[in-house]
Amino acid sequence: MNIQIYSRASAEQLIENSFPNDTVVICFYDPYGTHHDYRGFAEDVIYIPLDDFQSDLPQADMIAEFVKTAKEKGQDIICQCERGQSRSAGCAAAIMEYYCHSGQEIFDNDMYSPDEMVYYAVLSALDK
Repeated sequence: MNIQIYSRASAEQLIENSFPNDTVVICFYDPYGTHHDYRGFAEDVIYIPLDDFQSDLPQADMIAEFVKTAKEKGQDIICQCERGQSRSAGCAAAIMEYYCHSGQEIFDNDMYSPDEMVYYAVLSALDK
């Protein structure tokens, strides 16, 4: 299972050029904004409305089930948010930590500023 982090702009480029086969998407978006429509591109997608000031992630269990199903099917996962730096990075780090004990790589990468609330919520839900 390959985990990738995308911003909205980089996801648009991916859709225009060549969306990878056998890939699912976890799409975080501003609840007052819009998101990509991945129908016809991704094998499956889950849309998570989440702003940067929320203190909980009520969809964490749903994300965990989505990830576990993708893992069972051998699918790759794209974690996408507006800038590809915080919410998606926190989610990707949690998935990587749970399955490969390598989530710290994302925290150590200066390109990202993983949302810790997302990280701990998803990691905890995966651990159930």
